[in-house]
Order: sequence, then C-alpha cells, then structure tokens
Amino acid sequence: MASVFSKIISGELPCYKIHEDEKTFAFLDINPEAKGHTLVVPKTEVGKLYDLSDEDWVAIWASAKLIAKHMDEVTGRRTIMKVVGVDLPDHAHIHLIPYDEAWEDDKSIKLSDEEFEEIRKKLAF
Repeated sequence: MASVFSKIISGELPCYKIHEDEKTFAFLDINPEAKGHTLVVPKTEVGKLYDLSDEDWVAIWASAKLIAKHMDEVTGRRTIMKVVGVDLPDHAHIHLIPYDEAWEDDKSIKLSDEEFEEIRKKLAF
C-alpha cells in the first residue's frame, strides 16, 4: 500500500508543494513546528534514509541543502534539519524548519489555508 507521502507525490492527496525534481519532492508540513516547516522526501518509497540507493541518498541531501539555503534567504532565519525516522516510518524524509530562539520544543502551530498558501508562494521555486 502506498504511503501518505507517495499519495502526495502522485497528486492523489493535496499538498503545499515547495519544490520537485526527478528524485525528490518537498512540501509544507501540515502540522508545522514553525511557519515554513517543510518536508523533503525521496520519490522512492523506503522506510529509512539509509536504505536509499546511493543516488537517491545524494539527491535528497542535495535537495535539502538547496531548499534550506533558499528558506534562509526567504525567512531571514537559520534553517534546522531534523531526521526523526519514526513519525512516518514507511517513507523516509527530512524536516527543514526555520529556527526561532523563542520556539518551544514539541509545540505545533496552527496555520490557516491562506497562511499555508502565503508561505508556499514565498518558498516555492
């Protein structure tokens, strides 16, 4: 059965897409820890990043680097990267989160559809 992320990549489920290339797909997290929280996923469905082929491993980290640098410029904040590995164990992914010193760990924020669309437009390229 296809993962939630595979359904997003195929267009079966909606998302706020930030970036896509041949091997990776990036979109806003719908339960963000900060405004702009983005998930970078490989198009290949694997449960663990270290199970990716070498080519897909390089591709996801290259995309994460590209998107993080862009996020820094757009948000004016440092972007942190998190690999959790258990929040959606059937499809590996990297979290990119604009860092805020006032931020409280493990606190999600709620954004309206308009706020998601506003940040998507700023971050998409």
